[in-house]
Formats: sequence, structure tokens, C-alpha cells
Amino acid sequence: MYRTLIACAFIATSTSAEALAPLHKDPTVLNGFYAIGLADEVRKNCDSIQPRLIRAYSYLRALQQYAKDQGYSDAQIDELKDNKAEKEKLRTRIRADLAARGASPKSPEGYCTVGLEEIAKGSAAGKLLRAR
Repeated sequence: MYRTLIACAFIATSTSAEALAPLHKDPTVLNGFYAIGLADEVRKNCDSIQPRLIRAYSYLRALQQYAKDQGYSDAQIDELKDNKAEKEKLRTRIRADLAARGASPKSPEGYCTVGLEEIAKGSAAGKLLRAR
């Protein structure tokens, strides 16, 4: 009887995990990583904007907890964190969006403009930044 219960629990767990879409396609996770990446690009390229590191760490932990609550395992979360192809895809998207908003290596002041706009809007990325 005990073995049957264990087997049923294992099957139920593995079935629900298999039914989940890839974590990198979850809109909440994708938008969260986008916000973190955007804030990171701004703070690296604008001297008058600083990161809110504790808030960023808390935000990242909240995304991790969200994924767990959705049924993703620690291994699936780690797989996403280590996925270089997905990181590069997101980085490319962020840089294209920044360039469309006037921020590029040729126009570094644009990063400050974008950062201040995000802070003023109170966006997810803006909440991770602070103007000096």
C-alpha cells in the first residue's frame, strides 16, 4: 500500500511538471528578467543612476518563488539561469529596445534618459534603479 501511494505521488508530480511550458516562455518570468536586464544595462552605462541591489535581489528571489509556486523544480529554475542562449536572446531584445529609445554606445546619454523615464513611471525596471 505504501509503495502504491509513493508511486502515485511520483506520477502526479512528474505529470504536472511535464505539463508546464518551458520556464523561459512564462510571461511573468520573461518580463521579470527583462526588467532586471534593462535596469542592469542602464546602471552600467549611466553614471548618474545607481542600482538598488537589495531590491533587485529580492525581486529575483520573488521570481524564483513564483516559478516554484507554478510547479517548476529547482533544477528547471537553475536550467533557465544557466541557459546562455536565452540570456543572449533577452540581452539582444533589451539592447534593441534601448537603441529604439535613443540609448546606444554612440549615444550614452540615452541610457540616463531611459533610466529616468523608467524611474518616473515606477516600472519594474525603474524600481530597481535610483537617480543620484
